Amino acid sequence: MYEAFRFSTSLAILVILLFFFFIIAILLGSRLRQEDFPPRIVEHPSDVIVSKGEPTTLNCKAEGRPTPTIEWYKDGERVETDKDDPRSHRMLLPSGSLFFLRIVHGRRSKPDEGSYVCVARNYLGEAVSRNASLEVACK
Repeated sequence: MYEAFRFSTSLAILVILLFFFFIIAILLGSRLRQEDFPPRIVEHPSDVIVSKGEPTTLNCKAEGRPTPTIEWYKDGERVETDKDDPRSHRMLLPSGSLFFLRIVHGRRSKPDEGSYVCVARNYLGEAVSRNASLEVACK
């Protein structure tokens, strides 16, 4: 009888320990999933050739927690979008892609042709995409 009691007590303690281990594992696992992490580019922009006056898009998508902000640079200079100037022909889409309402190529305004990168940032760091060239066909 004493042996049976000792066995059932040991089994109960083991079950309780396993239960607490399981609860702690769940709590730690959910905490790890919720932790912040630096940006990472998951879709890089691609080279594009487009006719003057036509629309086009340079794609860029990034992951990170908190959600990273995206900025675009052309030949090393920050690209102004509709958020900076409501009259701009460039729009920063919610996905992070850069949409051109029309491609500009001329003397009166700064041409769109050049080398572009997108930069994703949050407080943990930044990620820079590969270069993508935008070329104007039939100059």
